[in-house]
Amino acid sequence: MSCPDCFRGGVTTIHPTGTETTIHGVPTYVAQPDEAVTPKGIVVVITDAFGWKFANNRVLSDHLAKRGGFLVYCPDFMKGLMDKIIEPTSWFNTIVYKPIWVFQALVVAVPWKLKTKIPATHPGVISFFQALRTSPPPYPTDTLKVGAAGYCYGGKHAFLLAHDKPETRVVRHESQKESTKDLPLIDCAFSAHPSLLELPVDVDAVALPLSVVVGDKDAVLKAPEAQKTKDILEAKGVGSYEVKILQGAKHGFAIRPHPEDKEELEFAETAEVQAIEWFKRWFA
Repeated sequence: MSCPDCFRGGVTTIHPTGTETTIHGVPTYVAQPDEAVTPKGIVVVITDAFGWKFANNRVLSDHLAKRGGFLVYCPDFMKGLMDKIIEPTSWFNTIVYKPIWVFQALVVAVPWKLKTKIPATHPGVISFFQALRTSPPPYPTDTLKVGAAGYCYGGKHAFLLAHDKPETRVVRHESQKESTKDLPLIDCAFSAHPSLLELPVDVDAVALPLSVVVGDKDAVLKAPEAQKTKDILEAKGVGSYEVKILQGAKHGFAIRPHPEDKEELEFAETAEVQAIEWFKRWFA
């Protein structure tokens, strides 16, 4: 499901400021750029195992929107699995029901793995991006830019989207300048401490601009594998691919820093800036 570092991570003290809605049939958290700012593009956050309602994922979405000038969608691609466990509740529920919910989560660990395996969830991810491309843009533009930002579990999805398989392409909405062509679903992707990668095949197949950040202390994508990923991607061409390896960072640093830990916050900030600069570059 996830590595121990994910569960040892911190929880933000910042309150999310976005809204919940349903987009293309999927419950989605939406973070907007500052008022009067026309978005540079849409960034779809594909979360870690804690899902779309986890405050850290929502606050990250807010940061990307405000600091980058993007419209950010954080969809529920895991169908609310972790919602009851992570959401705040009364002391009564904490004592009486949360242990039951946790037990239920343990009982359904195997079904969870089946339901959230990449082959089971990726078709829904693809469908969401295809719907974005074939529907009217949510703001005035004839050159809609779309990017994927995947964290941990979501990082695998970001890699797969960057493969740009011909069968996933669609003709974009008629309002777009290139509406008559089969074009990639995304313009670029970003991934922080991805999990579930199969090396080297998942990296070899990357064909669209991809930026990756990982720690050299990552327990999932270990240092030798991170270096291998870096070597493969950066050999594809200067500028379109990058892998940054942060010295001392553990798995989950971009999502789960402890608010009181200065070093962890710096790692998270580094990842956030990297993502924003990458999307700004490819949305320009």
